[in-house]
Amino acid sequence: MRADCGELPVVQADDPGVLEPVRPLSLEDLSLYTSPEPRDNSTRGEALAAGQIERTVASLRSSVEPFTSWCQSSYARIKPKIQNGVRAGTEAYSFLLNPPSHFYPRVAVVGFSGILGLLASRGARVKRVLYPAGLMTFTTALYYPESAALVVKTGVERAYGGAVQSYAAVEKILKQEPKKESGNKP
Repeated sequence: MRADCGELPVVQADDPGVLEPVRPLSLEDLSLYTSPEPRDNSTRGEALAAGQIERTVASLRSSVEPFTSWCQSSYARIKPKIQNGVRAGTEAYSFLLNPPSHFYPRVAVVGFSGILGLLASRGARVKRVLYPAGLMTFTTALYYPESAALVVKTGVERAYGGAVQSYAAVEKILKQEPKKESGNKP
């Protein structure tokens, strides 16, 4: 068989055993990116319909694009939070599968202090919330003093930061001059 660098030989057979050479095709004749011309009206109508479908899909994509970009940006913002929640849940599950020996007795004491807080909170609704929460917090702080100190330190820093921001906002509002009315006074 003969091999040329720009042409491929083509052979056509009518009868078995009889081979008749046909004009070789060049590589340009075998383009992958052009479609053959339609031979009758039915294929031409199908080509027009395919063009209409493509235009419809393109217009649909352009109309849906703002929504998809909003969904992608929302997903990008929410994904780390969800991953943190899943990781925290997985860590809590693995901790509860094999807890330290002193964990459950401490949880029982903290829960019991919450029940005592409920019993001691007669009267106002605020007492019914603050007494159990306060007693449980106090009992937890007795068992875990390092964590309690860290929580208090973080809470104080956040409260101070919020107070500074509030002070700056109030100061900005008070320094603004009232808008003067446009118009001539008689």
